[in-house]
Amino acid sequence: MTTNYKLKKLNAGRDYIADNYQAPLSLSDIAKCSCMSPYHFLRVFKDTYGETPNEFLIRLRVEKAKRMLITENWNVSEVCEKVGYISLGSFSSLFLKQVGMAPTLYRRKLWSLSTEVYRFPSQAIPACYAYHFLGKLAN
Repeated sequence: MTTNYKLKKLNAGRDYIADNYQAPLSLSDIAKCSCMSPYHFLRVFKDTYGETPNEFLIRLRVEKAKRMLITENWNVSEVCEKVGYISLGSFSSLFLKQVGMAPTLYRRKLWSLSTEVYRFPSQAIPACYAYHFLGKLAN
């Protein structure tokens, strides 16, 4: 079981990832924020949160990208850059793996539900349906 002190140290590392997700991050830098060695941090992070720091970073970046693809009029390359990826190919592959569809198709499907261009369709469809639909897209 993780002690309260260890959890605070882990949360410092997790917060560092969340605050700097758009920048290149190394395991060493993240572990320093938690005052742990990189390998110990990796092991404890995985045991505590059920995912590695890199998996957490990818999930966070994809969630941010999903929001940007729905609400912003940036092209996929710009979204890719804003969430911290240099390679559009890497971003698209990770997005496809996480969401189950390419970023462009994701945007097209959600925008097709809206009557207002470039905005999340909250007024066009009931919120419970939108959340249900988004949940299915995420799985």
